[in-house]
Amino acid sequence: MSTLHKWGVLSAFAAAATYVFGFALLFTALAPSGYGMADADPARIVAFIAANTGLITVWNLVIYVVNGFLLAILAIVFADRFKPLAPALGQAALVFGVLWATLVVAAGMIGNVGNAAVVAHYAQNPDEAVLMWTIFHTVENGLGGGNEIAGGMWALVLGTAMIRTGLLPRPLGWFSLIIGAAGLLTIIPPASDIAGAVFGLGYIGWFIWVGVAFARNRA
Repeated sequence: MSTLHKWGVLSAFAAAATYVFGFALLFTALAPSGYGMADADPARIVAFIAANTGLITVWNLVIYVVNGFLLAILAIVFADRFKPLAPALGQAALVFGVLWATLVVAAGMIGNVGNAAVVAHYAQNPDEAVLMWTIFHTVENGLGGGNEIAGGMWALVLGTAMIRTGLLPRPLGWFSLIIGAAGLLTIIPPASDIAGAVFGLGYIGWFIWVGVAFARNRA
């Protein structure tokens, strides 16, 4: 197994772990604040961030920055895998994968820098801090979670490449198409919540499946 291939296996499983970590904290430690909920009170969230800055910082680092770096590695591995039989699709997978990784990392950096600024203003002017958080969070959400177009396009390209080449299990390719379609549907407000859940939870299984497929197929 080549070094690049090993990195692909490790990155796929690690990416799944970042999603599990993110969801676990969202539904446990972050749940009392309403963080991540559409109807949450911004003032309550800002108060929670001010009291739990370290936790929020680690959460952002894992679900955004670490995950984004892992996505970039996987994009390179997929491009190398598909190059012999579908070079154009391999290049498209690289472009969309790196694009998504860039947006995800940027979202995490903006989130942490924004939260630091919010916390610095919170003691002197809570109302201003809430307004600042709303602005920063809107930008963060637009880059890495409010819609999943980039991640959806990546899944669609990869699914197409898997089905056409057979270099990875074709059922995984069809699963990729489902996740990709769900990602694109997040731009439609009435469908965004359900589509986002299918996208996020689906990617956990997808990353694990990719890791297993890479480990079994060493060619």
